[in-house]
Amino acid sequence: MTKTKQNQCWIILGATSSMARAFAQAVADQGASVILAGRDMDDLKRSAADLSARGVTAEAMKFDARDIATFQPIIDRATREDGVINAAVFVGSMPPQDEIDANPSLIDGVVKDSHTGPAAFLTMLAPIIEDRGAGTVVGVCSVAGDRGRIGNYVYGSAKAGFATYLSGLRNRLTRAGGHVVTVKPGFVDTAMTWGIEGMFLVASPQKVAADCLNAVEKQRNVIYTPFFWRYIMLIIRSIPEFIFKKMSI
Repeated sequence: MTKTKQNQCWIILGATSSMARAFAQAVADQGASVILAGRDMDDLKRSAADLSARGVTAEAMKFDARDIATFQPIIDRATREDGVINAAVFVGSMPPQDEIDANPSLIDGVVKDSHTGPAAFLTMLAPIIEDRGAGTVVGVCSVAGDRGRIGNYVYGSAKAGFATYLSGLRNRLTRAGGHVVTVKPGFVDTAMTWGIEGMFLVASPQKVAADCLNAVEKQRNVIYTPFFWRYIMLIIRSIPEFIFKKMSI
């Protein structure tokens, strides 16, 4: 049975991604209000209109992880909602590693999109969660952050940093009644991964969204999705460095 989540507001960053759309639909189905935040306002407005037609409060707002001026208006809008304020972060960018190698200036954007921008937003939101004594943060990281691999080590390092940030934020918010879920997806069928060679065991965005929501309900701390990636990454992390540095995985 679907649980009703009245008097809850979800801020969804990176809401134009397929995983975020599925998650937004899931929490809206529970009765939560939704703030869809991202760069493509036309796309966001269409999604907000669709959710509003289903009887929930949904609003599109501008969010750019590289522009901190876009952060406070979202937080101000959320605080006008009664009850619990939650946030789900689906933001990230992953240019091909060879493009980054040819143009190292791309690193700054990857780090802002995948780590420091979302971290700054959540740091601004944290006092609101503490004041209200409740609230959940879902932070989408990646299995790429578990070990630096030759094919995407810049993106992986940014997501590793974000995972460490979320661990500290979880420590902080737990003391005030809040909670933080760190989500580490494997390969997901999204626009970001389109055309990447060598992908296997690819999950649907709906599967990832369902796992995220289940983790929220059960107050899990860290999840891999699908679940078997926990064991795949355990094996990868266990490979000795003198062997791993010769591998192309």
